[in-house]
Amino acid sequence: MTRTAVAPARQAVPGAPDPTRPAPRRPRRRWMGWVAAAVVYAAVATWSVHLKATVSTEAFVDLYLDGVLLQADGTVAEVRAREAVTYLPGSRVLAADGDDPAAQALAREQREWLAAGTVPGAGTRYEDLVEAALLDIRTLTGAAFEDRRGVLRAAPGAVVAGWTDRWRYVWPRDASFVAAALARTGHIEDAVAVLGFVRDVQTDAGGFQARYLADGSGVPDSRGVQLDGNGWVLWSAATVLDQIQDPAARRAALAELRPLVDRSVDHVLALTDAAPHLPPPSSDYWEVREDELTLGTVAPLLAGLEHAAALYDDAGEPARAAAAAERAAQLRTAVEETFRPDGYTRYAGDAGPMTTLLGGNGRDAATAMLLPPFTTALPGAEDAWLASAEEMARPAGGLAPGAGWKRDGISWTPETTLYALVAASSGRYELATEWLDWVSAHRTGSGAIPEKVLANGAPAAVAPLTWSSANVVLAVAALEDAGAL
Repeated sequence: MTRTAVAPARQAVPGAPDPTRPAPRRPRRRWMGWVAAAVVYAAVATWSVHLKATVSTEAFVDLYLDGVLLQADGTVAEVRAREAVTYLPGSRVLAADGDDPAAQALAREQREWLAAGTVPGAGTRYEDLVEAALLDIRTLTGAAFEDRRGVLRAAPGAVVAGWTDRWRYVWPRDASFVAAALARTGHIEDAVAVLGFVRDVQTDAGGFQARYLADGSGVPDSRGVQLDGNGWVLWSAATVLDQIQDPAARRAALAELRPLVDRSVDHVLALTDAAPHLPPPSSDYWEVREDELTLGTVAPLLAGLEHAAALYDDAGEPARAAAAAERAAQLRTAVEETFRPDGYTRYAGDAGPMTTLLGGNGRDAATAMLLPPFTTALPGAEDAWLASAEEMARPAGGLAPGAGWKRDGISWTPETTLYALVAASSGRYELATEWLDWVSAHRTGSGAIPEKVLANGAPAAVAPLTWSSANVVLAVAALEDAGAL
């Protein structure tokens, strides 16, 4: 707006006030401008949140498959999308193959595997959900499949994220959650084997790539290093060992996992050596290249170091325990000082509804990684997590990976089940059951948990997804432990 200058009235005596005019107003203080700016900001922020919550493009993603099945020859095959099948009880073997002795033997083996452990939520409305999740994890671990090259078999302990081509790989993060879920349900040997695969693909320097070929021969592409894997494997290893009650068995499992733990800790210590002890930027669960440090990278490393310190202390390694604990404390301080002022957003300094309106990312699911069962809640982290759940909410009832995620109306089950796990571990039982009920209601016809759910409630993308399955098992187990079922 163009302002027109107005000449002051002439005065009879230079410097004296003009008695015919009112006294001039005192200059407004600077704080009044700040108040006005704050009011405008609040109004625009409120409008932006409403706009982002109500205006979106409802994207369509196809359902790639309805589930997986175990064939009579022991190979895994897919159930085609929207063609729900019936399985033999307690298995992923088709009921239609029930007359085949080989199929019967496979179904019996899976039932015996279930019986050798526990099914959290047994006798409650979550029993079927958890049993199906466990069976899908079992079927996709060390799986064999047939293609034009013949029958190919994954390495022992290789748990693939999903069964279509783009997911038939092992992510250290996903494998870590699966190992924790297997250990919690009494399948200790399987849990150690899953982490054993991750140990075997780890570099001598202790790093991890984003994902690996299931036969352990290398990586499928050039996605590169993903640092959060180091934090997740440490959290998982400690979680697995905590489930082993027999001292001799615990020592044996630790011996198998010790190279994985030591290399991971040494790698994290090296990456965080310089003050303020934050790691370098890396891609995280968003699976995109990053030039700036994300909370999704540093939060798992904090959790991993804290669990490693406890693990070393329990193993009678005071020097290693002290080194991990000292760095964990430094990292905890750095995370709080760097990320808390903006409400634990994805990037430090990326705060508030105005940020997301202007193209920022705001908070994302990494806020959940600052709470139990991963770490003792950082100051302000629970409030940030609750706020993020509102900001990430999607029309069908689930959550997106972050508040700044594209407005396509799609819910993601990895994040929704992660929030259910954190809610169950933090005493927010009503929230946990709300999210678990939502996941259960949005499975495919075959009972598998899909990766995504469209705005209209239809399951989409790959099904099952082992990370989501593991989160469900752990969440229901946490509710059961708390007597909240």
